[in-house]
Amino acid sequence: MRLFARIGAIGFVAVALTMTPLQLREEPNAVPVEVATVFEPDGDPLPLQLRACAQMGELALSTPDCRAAWAEKRRRFLGLERKTDSATADASAAPAPYLEPQPAKDQ
Repeated sequence: MRLFARIGAIGFVAVALTMTPLQLREEPNAVPVEVATVFEPDGDPLPLQLRACAQMGELALSTPDCRAAWAEKRRRFLGLERKTDSATADASAAPAPYLEPQPAKDQ
């Protein structure tokens, strides 16, 4: 039994010693060149407006232009028809109120 363990250990060391020079001899793979993606707008100003609002941080919450851009993005995403009534358009531009999570009641 010990003989098989020694033969296995010697075989493992022999394979490791053989593979080490072979790995060192191979040339390393070429490093892939980093590709920079440039955003080119297609005539739609909404993505640029949304990006500008995202960079503004919390200040964008009080900016009417950003609220209008977010409302337009929601409208497009949900596939809703544009409403012509200005009262409904102003209501949709307002951000939804943030509801605090309520603690669970013990029963």
